[in-house]
Amino acid sequence: MWSRCSLGALRTHRYPYLLTPAFAQTVRFSSGTTATMDAIKTRTVDTTERLAKLRELLKKPDNNVKVFIVPSEDQHFSEYPAHSDERRAFISGFNGSAGCAIITLRDAFLFTDGRYFLQASEQLDSNWKLMKQGLPDVPTWQEFLSKHLEQGTRIGIDPTLISAVDAESLQKSLEPRGSELVSLQQNPVDIVWGKDRPPCPHNSVFPLDVKYAGESFQDKLQRLREEITKKNAVASVVTLLDEVAWLFNLRGTDIDFNPVFFAYAVVTPTKAILFMNDAQVQQSIKTFLGSDVEIRPYESFIPSLRQLTATLGASKDKPMLLGDKTSLAVVEAIGQENAVLIPSPVAAMKAIKNETEIEGFRKCHIRDGAALIRYFAWLEEQLKEGVELNESQAAAKLEEFRSELDLFRGLSFTTISSTGPNAAVIHYSPDPDDCAIIRKDQIYLCDSGGQYLDGTTDVTRTLHFGTPTNEEKRAFTRVLQGHISIDTAVFPTGTSGYIIDSFARRALWQEGWDYRHGTGHGVGHFLNVHEGPHGIGTRIVYNSTPLKAGMTVSNEPGYYADGRYGIRTESVVIVREADTPNNFGNGYLCFEHVTMCPIQTKLIDFSVLTAQEKEWLNSYHAETLEKVGPLLRNDLRALQWLERECSPV
Repeated sequence: MWSRCSLGALRTHRYPYLLTPAFAQTVRFSSGTTATMDAIKTRTVDTTERLAKLRELLKKPDNNVKVFIVPSEDQHFSEYPAHSDERRAFISGFNGSAGCAIITLRDAFLFTDGRYFLQASEQLDSNWKLMKQGLPDVPTWQEFLSKHLEQGTRIGIDPTLISAVDAESLQKSLEPRGSELVSLQQNPVDIVWGKDRPPCPHNSVFPLDVKYAGESFQDKLQRLREEITKKNAVASVVTLLDEVAWLFNLRGTDIDFNPVFFAYAVVTPTKAILFMNDAQVQQSIKTFLGSDVEIRPYESFIPSLRQLTATLGASKDKPMLLGDKTSLAVVEAIGQENAVLIPSPVAAMKAIKNETEIEGFRKCHIRDGAALIRYFAWLEEQLKEGVELNESQAAAKLEEFRSELDLFRGLSFTTISSTGPNAAVIHYSPDPDDCAIIRKDQIYLCDSGGQYLDGTTDVTRTLHFGTPTNEEKRAFTRVLQGHISIDTAVFPTGTSGYIIDSFARRALWQEGWDYRHGTGHGVGHFLNVHEGPHGIGTRIVYNSTPLKAGMTVSNEPGYYADGRYGIRTESVVIVREADTPNNFGNGYLCFEHVTMCPIQTKLIDFSVLTAQEKEWLNSYHAETLEKVGPLLRNDLRALQWLERECSPV
């Protein structure tokens, strides 16, 4: 049977339910590697012995496969898994959040996208070939399996780590070459990892008060039951951790930075069953859920599914509803003929924030802005006084400022504190044991965020504490113009983020520049900082989910000059109904920005900024000063910095 383990996050006693190690950005594997959520290690890991052991396991008669797939995700398809589920990071040495490892009996390939080209090239050792997905003539990992392997290849998979949708599509693509997917009884990476694999978490789970959630879990269950009835189904199976947490108004600390806990749920028209670890079922949880929810052990989920399928009479005509990210193992437990895979109704409900959640986003971003302003004012003063600070030390100071805020529960991801060429590594985070000194004569990019009971923040600001070059100013301004273009966009109801993505790139394209990441991702409410199903970007999947009023999304165009500097400007915006003079069609939508932190005018090339863009900038800075200024009355340095940075241009 497949087991699930994790290393619980280190915590202090300063905050109940703290999501991250206070003022510490690393958790060390006993194998000697250092990992953070998306952190870059400058040292590579020697994977020779690990790969040799893995290949011996693949050749054993019980497996008898020539290839093994190691995806990034866990059995809940979490973007950022618990440490024990970081199998791809362990076997390859690359610990970015996106990527897939393909190991054959002779070679090893790591597939990742443009956000991680530089990071992967630094972390992979000579055993691996980096496959830069998105570049010409570079296949996806799925295409590689179906077109670049010899005929009749048996390809090993862990059925808990591949979605049923992907497995079906992949198997069809393999059939012309006579190859096949083979579900292995035990994940061979876990065997290689052995005793060095981190233990399981049994961390605190706690209710989220309705004054923050804005809707009771009973009302959420009723809405889901209405969807079950509409689809003529007998039940809905919920497998993603953030969906379970949102549905039951519960939060946890099993995964660093993400306030979730390991659980599954099954909801029928008359019953709600929550599968979670016995050690986490405290009396407060039982009292909160009451008689509305039956709690069963996490380990009983698969056996219970088989039983419920029979008890509920699930069939082709009366199926069980499964989200399209559900694993192959879950579908096989129910039986493919008894299940329907659809876009998750819980994800769709969760994506549209209620007015309480929206107000929480506004308030937490104002408080968060105060911490950022205090940090940037402090950092500028330190550098002017000649104090030597490395990227990690600076990030720790920012966390200290955030930790003093009301309702703070931890960071929402590892802070990207990057100077000079490190800023060009899109998802860089400093290794405390080996990172750069922040210099006044270099670009400094800081991408950070906090988790608060009333919302989640994610903000990037790029600054220069000396004299920027003309090229840096030009690039910064083009990025800013793209940011403003998204912020001020008005678009018809039914428009997707795929359609408006080019708004953010148009100014960069005029210079022959671009960036290899999406323009925006959904943001959870005191949940995962990356949330679907919507987003703004060039991935065609974003075209399947139109933007709707109440959705939150980041606005983060950028530009990265490899080996020299990187620029990104990011704020969180909320989709709102637009008040237009006319109403052709079905109405129009716009964005409301909630992030409150100045954009450095020193870096702007005003020769290319339009009058309307200057007006937007002055308006944004006036709003930031008005909303955040009162929170800085006890920090004169920060208040003066804010007033200077918000001066009209």
